[in-house]
Amino acid sequence: MKVFDLRCAHEHTFEGWFGSEDDYLSQQSRGLVTCPVCGDTGIVRVPSAPRLNLSGATGRDTASTASAGGSPGAKGSAAKSGPSSAPSLPPEIAQAQREIQALWMKAVRHVIANTEDVGKNFAEEARKIHYQEAPERNIRGTVSREESEALADEGIDVMALPIPEGAKETLQ
Repeated sequence: MKVFDLRCAHEHTFEGWFGSEDDYLSQQSRGLVTCPVCGDTGIVRVPSAPRLNLSGATGRDTASTASAGGSPGAKGSAAKSGPSSAPSLPPEIAQAQREIQALWMKAVRHVIANTEDVGKNFAEEARKIHYQEAPERNIRGTVSREESEALADEGIDVMALPIPEGAKETLQ
């Protein structure tokens, strides 16, 4: 099993798990590797810190080894992860981006878990709920920009929330 750190053109970083490097390259060439946040297929591999399991090492030693990045082993491992056209971000910015991305995904999952998917019938269902022709409940679905503006003109509050395809499926 190969675990690669990946980044899309919008700077979203995530891990990808593949059977082999050839499997990754094959999926990448067919446009099957997509960002779980935005669905972008412009994915590049980025250098990653090694994951070392050292027998007899304390949790403190393991943590400092994994984050140091200055040891020869870490340098060699980063070089093996392949070339990347994505520039490296300062660690504090990269960490802040990961935290924001995790919060956004948590919010998306919350919305999915606590709403009914009415699909393309969103505008119709929202109107029925607004005019008390249907029971009040939380719904989600798709509407065109024109439909969204028409709902707003009627005083029906809607919010656009892009949900990546990967978040719509059950996560393992």
